[in-house]
Amino acid sequence: ASDSFLVNRATFGLAMTSALIEGGEHAPVVRRMIARLGEPAIRQGVGIAMKIMGEQFVLGRDIGEALKRARTGDNAAFRYSFDMLGEAARTQADADRYFAAYRDAIVAVGGAAQADRDLFARDSVSVKLSALHSRYEVLHAARAVPALIARVVELANVARDQGIGLTIDAEESERLEMSLDIIDGVARDPALAGWNGLGMAVQAYQRRAPAVIAWADALAAATGRRLTVRLVKGAYWDSEIKRAQERGLADYPVFTRKTATDVSYLACARAMLAAPNLYPAFATHNALSVATILEWAGGARDFEFQRLHGMGVGLYEKLMAERGIAVRVYAPVGGHRDLLAYLVRRLLENGANTSFVHQIADRRIGDDELLADPVARIEAVGLSANPGIAMPSDIFGAARRNSRGLDLSDAATLQALRAAMTTTWNARQRAAPLIGGTPRDGASRAVVDPADTRRVVGDGVEATVADVADAIARAQAAQPAWNARPVAERAACLMRAADALEADRDALMALAIREAGKTVADALAEVREAVDFCRYYAQQASAQFAPLVLPGPTGERNELQLAGRGVFACISPWNFPLAIFTGQVAAALAAGNAVIAKPAPQTPLIAARAVRVLLDAGVPGDVLQFVPGGPDVGQALVADARVAGVAFTGSTATARRIARTLLDDETRPIVPLIAETGGLNAMFVDSTALPEQVVADVIVSAFQSAGQRCSALRLLCLQDEIAGRVLEMLKGAMAELVIGDPARFDSDLGPVIDTDARARLLAHIDAHRERIVAQCTLTDAHAHGHFVPPTVIRLERIEDLRREVFGPVLHVATFRSGELESAVARVNASGYGLTMGLHSRNVEAMQRVCALAKAGNLYVNRSMIGAVVGSQPFGGEGLSGTGPKAGGPHYLLRFATERTLSVDTTSAGGNASLLSLED
Repeated sequence: ASDSFLVNRATFGLAMTSALIEGGEHAPVVRRMIARLGEPAIRQGVGIAMKIMGEQFVLGRDIGEALKRARTGDNAAFRYSFDMLGEAARTQADADRYFAAYRDAIVAVGGAAQADRDLFARDSVSVKLSALHSRYEVLHAARAVPALIARVVELANVARDQGIGLTIDAEESERLEMSLDIIDGVARDPALAGWNGLGMAVQAYQRRAPAVIAWADALAAATGRRLTVRLVKGAYWDSEIKRAQERGLADYPVFTRKTATDVSYLACARAMLAAPNLYPAFATHNALSVATILEWAGGARDFEFQRLHGMGVGLYEKLMAERGIAVRVYAPVGGHRDLLAYLVRRLLENGANTSFVHQIADRRIGDDELLADPVARIEAVGLSANPGIAMPSDIFGAARRNSRGLDLSDAATLQALRAAMTTTWNARQRAAPLIGGTPRDGASRAVVDPADTRRVVGDGVEATVADVADAIARAQAAQPAWNARPVAERAACLMRAADALEADRDALMALAIREAGKTVADALAEVREAVDFCRYYAQQASAQFAPLVLPGPTGERNELQLAGRGVFACISPWNFPLAIFTGQVAAALAAGNAVIAKPAPQTPLIAARAVRVLLDAGVPGDVLQFVPGGPDVGQALVADARVAGVAFTGSTATARRIARTLLDDETRPIVPLIAETGGLNAMFVDSTALPEQVVADVIVSAFQSAGQRCSALRLLCLQDEIAGRVLEMLKGAMAELVIGDPARFDSDLGPVIDTDARARLLAHIDAHRERIVAQCTLTDAHAHGHFVPPTVIRLERIEDLRREVFGPVLHVATFRSGELESAVARVNASGYGLTMGLHSRNVEAMQRVCALAKAGNLYVNRSMIGAVVGSQPFGGEGLSGTGPKAGGPHYLLRFATERTLSVDTTSAGGNASLLSLED
């Protein structure tokens, strides 16, 4: 009902689209309307809607259009800070393109600058550091910080020559210290001495915000300039909360209450007004914050307010006219391709329940509540954290504490970690069979570092077949007493083990790095997962192994109870030498079984250390036996008829051999095999996906851990329309990978596990040499390790990938528009079903793939690795495993047998409970 034809047309387009997507009673009417009007009319309506929403939040598609709109009508009353829309740079080409866009924008804004105005009153440009370097990451600071200082200095020199300001935006909290190093480097550059155009943003939702204000004032004084500080509430609050939870940090880097952020904002504002070397810029749409700052400022006007384009006009126009304040518009510039992520963030922020913009439009909220003093609000709740947001350690509830992580963005933490790991690296480790808790001697071999085979990590003593037989006999004798112990006692042992693993984290990480070639981040994740397995299975056993009373007729009692099966063989792989090893053993122990634990022959050292932790936590030596060794040890173990079950993670071929062995002896009971095997793990990407996010997730999914994860991406299926662009971006992102010694904090991926694995992978790559579309380069520095270059191979058909290639090799195939479902069906036809991924912004596509996928784990719009215990139970189907899923609520049941007890309570002569009922 608007006077504007365009608004009505946009509303029509959005309404039609909504009805089609959501269905309901109006969908048939809408479909008939489309049939009558034609699809082009609907497309035009949706296009107009997109344009109107874009113009609401983005000033122009390019800097020329933005400058023109900024000088039109009421817009001309404001100052502007122009920002080029776009995601973070994934490649050097991206960074170069964004740099050129910023430089061109500075020149254009400088050319249109109001020369008669003071520098602080002229239009300016804002830059994101993440757009100027593809590895603006803490672990790559040594490389990124100097490069970014040089780039920003170059842009600042152009801005100085053009007579305008340049402001560095704030991003995620983990990058704060990096950004301060960069700002410090730029401010101290001799060529920029005396220039007052440099600015920075400070996020009030960060707990460190007041300290950053003080730092900025000190830097300005030291460099003899006036530094602009843009104070914002912050735009990444929700992702900061999630990231802290995922990483198991001790606390949040941001305030968990909006009111606390409001108080922080005012505290920072007061400090900025008092700072002699700062030019304050207060970015807010909160009328109370504006009023408070004006009250504190009195008659002073040596500062400005800022607002986002498309917001806050009504708040500021009257204040500008009546109070003489200056207001700058933060104005994004970019095309529709770059709009969506920014648009969604703006809409979510405006719609948040705590948003002033949202509350002022809610007629149920009165003025007193709307304008309540935030200090009084936070004092009223005792300065407490938001009770609706659990601390990172408590996200799984009271029954299970989240594993503790490390803040790898903190320099002091990294320094302490390096020192602790070096102590372990300097000591030669030893792994020997533990039978009845006593080490056995025997033939040993050197365990070498796969990143440098000249470096010996320790010695591995292999168990003999006689050791295996002795271990099984001891375990069989000890299992009934362990099974008879209350489940609470078994669970308590696992809880103590979890705490001990956390306490031993640095040493365990050191072994994972040197023995298994894990990077620092992967080694940390390995320890955390092992801890999570212990706590989760302890929690599950406590709940599931209590007797369950079943209903029945009066006069009898029926109970169902779980019990251990006997002796379980746990055979674990080298790619997760601590996490999977500990997970299998912890599950079997929690269920009341005795365990014979056999690690992969490549990684006995870290497994031995885990066994010692479990024994020290109270597991009897006869209940947990450790038999490191090769295939002969594994064969002797599974062939022994006294073994009542096998948990195995490894290749499909080995799982088949184990299954046949378990059935060969006709006199042997039928025992369970819990197998998690490999997969052809495909990711499907349609034309609606965001390429930058796709490439970031592909790099992680295919190449993290050198591709040596069961869940790793093996087959990337791209829709034809976007294949070229995604592959070009992927090639550029691969060029930025750091391949090297995983003990280095900046290594993205290390070696594969051994000589045989390397030879198999290189042979596969060589056989497809003519189809390689991207490949990283190795140097002489990799000559002494088992390194394989990350490689992308183009396939003609999805079916051309017939077996799992276990390493940093990614295969790519394409599908045509409309063939997503058939592409999924073709992958299903392989028979493997471990993991699958989908990148799409189309809800219907997600629903279709969910319905069709035959995979144990389906990941949508995220990476395909890193399953979290209790949140993302992991395991496949078909050729990829037997189930049930590790880290899931049904896993322990497979380690147990069910027993029912039925008692006739009337056998003593009558039904006392029935006869005692009141009439």
